[in-house]
Amino acid sequence: MTPHSILSIPTILLFLLIAPLSTTTAAAKTTAVLDINGRPLKTDSTYYILPVSRGRGGGLAMAPKNATESCPLYVAQENHEVSNGLPLKFFPTNPNDHDKIPLGSDVNIVFDAATICVQPTGWMLVFDEATGTRYVGTGGTIGNPGVDTLSNWFAIEKAGSGLYDYKIRFCPAVCIFCTVMCGDVGVFIGEGGTRFLALTDRPLLVRFKKASSY
Repeated sequence: MTPHSILSIPTILLFLLIAPLSTTTAAAKTTAVLDINGRPLKTDSTYYILPVSRGRGGGLAMAPKNATESCPLYVAQENHEVSNGLPLKFFPTNPNDHDKIPLGSDVNIVFDAATICVQPTGWMLVFDEATGTRYVGTGGTIGNPGVDTLSNWFAIEKAGSGLYDYKIRFCPAVCIFCTVMCGDVGVFIGEGGTRFLALTDRPLLVRFKKASSY
C-alpha cells in the first residue's frame, strides 16, 4: 500500500484497523507465566523448575564446574529425576508486576538458598573462553536493568505442546543500544556427566511447581 492510499482511508476506518493490533500486542506482553496448577508465578513465592521430559535429570540446583574448585557455582540439573532441586524466585523489571511474571519479559531468576560461596545466587550468563560455551552461572544481582546488569536477565517463553510447558531464553532487552547474542537455555554435559545449563540449540522444556513453605 502506497502512502497516498493510506491517506485516502477515512480516519475512523484507520482507527479500527489499528486498534485490534494494538490490543493484541498489549495482551501478548501481559500474558502471565503459569505454574503446573494454572496459577500465575508471583514474586513473593518460591518455585521449582522441573523438566517436562522425565528420565534425564530432575530439578535445578547449583554445582561447581569441576571437582577441584568449590566456587563459583553454576546452574545444573539434578541427576535424579525424583529430585525437585532448589527453590527459586523470579523478579521482573517492573516491580509493579509482583502478582505475575509476564511471558517473554526480562526477569531475574534467583535461587532461594544459601551457599558457601561469597556470591549472589541470581542467574547470570558466563562465557567460558576455553570452550566457547555460554554457561548459566550464579552471581547475578536483582534489579537495576541496564547495560551493567545485561547478563543477569532471562525470559520465560511458551514452548512445547503442554499447557504449562515453557523454555527459558537469554535475549535481554534492558539495554536498547546493546548488541546481544541470544539463545535458548538447554543442557550442556560437563565433566563427570554434570548436566549444566548453557545456551544451546536445543532448549530444555520446563514447568514451574510452587514450593512448599519452609
